[in-house]
Amino acid sequence: MDLDGQERIQRVVDQNGGEDLVVVVGPPDAETSAMYAETVTRGDPTYAGPLAGVSLGLPVFHMLEEAIKEAIPEDVWAAEIGAMEFALDAEAIRASMQAVRDGGWEYTGRGSAGA
Repeated sequence: MDLDGQERIQRVVDQNGGEDLVVVVGPPDAETSAMYAETVTRGDPTYAGPLAGVSLGLPVFHMLEEAIKEAIPEDVWAAEIGAMEFALDAEAIRASMQAVRDGGWEYTGRGSAGA
């Protein structure tokens, strides 16, 4: 998550609180998705951005997760997102997001992380 994105999220939380916020991310791979999720829940794992050491505790989901898919009208999903579910490793993305929510994902600093 770039520094501008981190700043925008921090600003929204500062202005509105985080109680009614849900973050939806959409990176095309499991590692990046997990890093984004970690950033908005427990803080930037790279310690490079405004959310370094800042635990916002926001709930976060990927566009390809069932909870998000169910919230989008079927025709919109099919037209805008559906093909990506087959083109990407959706299961790995879902697993990495769940690993972050379960506390079992750890940033390794090598461009990938284990779940």
